Amino acid sequence: MSKLKWTTKDFNVFTIDGLEQRMDALNTHVRPKFHQLGEDFSTYFSSQLGEEFFSHVAKHARRTVNPPKDSWVAFAPYKRGYKSLPHFQIGLWHTHLFIVLAIIYEAPQKNIMAERLIAHKALLEQLPDDFIVSGDHMSAAAIALQEAKEDKLDALLVRLRDVKKGEFLVGRHIPKEQAVQLSANELAQTIEETFNHLLPIYNVIIGK
Repeated sequence: MSKLKWTTKDFNVFTIDGLEQRMDALNTHVRPKFHQLGEDFSTYFSSQLGEEFFSHVAKHARRTVNPPKDSWVAFAPYKRGYKSLPHFQIGLWHTHLFIVLAIIYEAPQKNIMAERLIAHKALLEQLPDDFIVSGDHMSAAAIALQEAKEDKLDALLVRLRDVKKGEFLVGRHIPKEQAVQLSANELAQTIEETFNHLLPIYNVIIGK
């Protein structure tokens, strides 16, 4: 594993005004770290899941006015893209680091994936207490898994199944103040430990 860590400057990239200025800072400070994480964890997923995984660092290429509010590296077993597949992500908003497994609205079989998750909901409920769930990859907000177990988890999974724009993300959000305190070793361990918990969920999603 590489020896990288996040800094306050990395998170503050997402507070810079202007598309060009923010993209310049993103390309200078953050994307090189995503590329390194991409190399490290594509190898991790390939070895853990028995098929080749590829990393995809967000390019934000279609933006012409609004600067990106977050950025990430995604992992999926397809070289040309990831959005149509369940995928893993490591990324930043200005408030937190996120380490998640995601199904977003582009996935053509997300209703089937949702049914599998509903049938194995106990696996989700057994995840660590500090995990979160979300129904919108475009929002920084999330619901603590402990809170979601009451009824929100069911609602998110049903929405994933029944609503075209329904999405589902599960994993960890680590506040900026905590993330910048992690040493390189602690960061790598935290990411790997989070993904270790998410691998069984991924296998359920793909029907393995």
